[in-house]
Amino acid sequence: MRIVLQRVAYAQVVIDEKIQGSIQQGLLLLVGIEDADTTEDADWLVGKITQLRIFPDDEGKMNHSVLDLHGEILIVSQFTLFAQTKKGNRPSFIKAARPEKAIPLYEYLIAAFKKTPLRIETGIFGADMKVSLLNDGPVTILMDSKNKE
Repeated sequence: MRIVLQRVAYAQVVIDEKIQGSIQQGLLLLVGIEDADTTEDADWLVGKITQLRIFPDDEGKMNHSVLDLHGEILIVSQFTLFAQTKKGNRPSFIKAARPEKAIPLYEYLIAAFKKTPLRIETGIFGADMKVSLLNDGPVTILMDSKNKE
């Protein structure tokens, strides 16, 4: 599972000209799922992301987590995170999980985040979404559950 995590002042996802999800200070998570992913990948990411100290303390040092700040999280599915661009000029998405595999894992990830005390908002899997945000910092981190560094 790959996640592009962005620390945001605010973010929202719009579908068919209607706001589907909207947050204030917190994290925007763009989530890609591959065939090899399991619920263990989701659980690891939830634990890591909620504890990740990427928000500034009073001295400006990244010392607080989204939990510490009672921040919010917006989760958006993003199969293009598994794009392969080595061959030709059109990306291949063969590593991205098919919907029958990806949707249950996406829903599991959302449910796991909802077990935390944080406010969680989401997009809709497979929908044509318009995402807007104000990246705070900017702080953008790529996380991959298969590369737990």
